[in-house]
Amino acid sequence: NKTQVYRETEKSFHLLEPICAIGHGICVLLGISLEDTPKELEHMVQNILNLHVFEDESEVLWVSQFTRQCILKGNEPDFHLAMPTEQAESFYNRFLEQLRKTYRSELTKDGNFGAYMQVHIQNDGPVSIELESPDPGAVTSDPRQLSKLEKQQQMKDKTRDRGPSESNKETNSP
Repeated sequence: NKTQVYRETEKSFHLLEPICAIGHGICVLLGISLEDTPKELEHMVQNILNLHVFEDESEVLWVSQFTRQCILKGNEPDFHLAMPTEQAESFYNRFLEQLRKTYRSELTKDGNFGAYMQVHIQNDGPVSIELESPDPGAVTSDPRQLSKLEKQQQMKDKTRDRGPSESNKETNSP
């Protein structure tokens, strides 16, 4: 999964009225991938809670954000790497359960899964940290192994390099 962590002084979600808010703490934007597993879920919870920007009494606000899994194909966003909604909601709920077991549940809040929300973030610093779970097949001691992020970047670069005219030639050729 891809996760963006913001240290902030204020955060809230709004639908028609505020549904959730925290004061000083961190906001986590979680993008769940098709490839994510419970082991990666546990790894990500530990990584977030062990960040040095995380203070003992920090409130944590979680936002499930499938757009974190976006890959651009030319100028078009492609979300095929994001886990499908039904599966992602279950995964996200397990993620929150794991977090609440590991950290203080009264300091853990989240928005409405799948809802369109206006998310208000007042970034503190500004501090923004991108975390990514390790590639499940990668051997971390082998420097020749590419991380999932590097593979995705290569895919983005390859798509960008092709350009619209070359890709059109391929689809229109006999």
